[in-house]
Amino acid sequence: MPNANAGREPGRTVTRADLSEIVYQRIGLSRTESAELVQSVLDEICDAAARGETVKLSGFGSFVVRSKGERIGRNPKTGVEVPILPRRVMVFKPSNVLKAKINGRDTSAVKD
Repeated sequence: MPNANAGREPGRTVTRADLSEIVYQRIGLSRTESAELVQSVLDEICDAAARGETVKLSGFGSFVVRSKGERIGRNPKTGVEVPILPRRVMVFKPSNVLKAKINGRDTSAVKD
């Protein structure tokens, strides 16, 4: 299978269109079907996160929704204290496999 990164500059942003194009090239779906598939996966991740569920993609990582409580913040320009309301935030925790790949290590010995 050809390298999907061939011809791409390092450090560039991968877009939804890029993902759709990769699905089109590797799987053989039409461009429209590929775009719909990518959109469907992203929609499901968003919907699960909105419900407060953790999304775990083996070998890639987990998207986790965390709740942050109310706290007092400070305007850095004026120094005035302002309350920061409670909110939910999404964090990404990469798998050990992804960490090893990013750091150029052999991933065959890494357990997820």
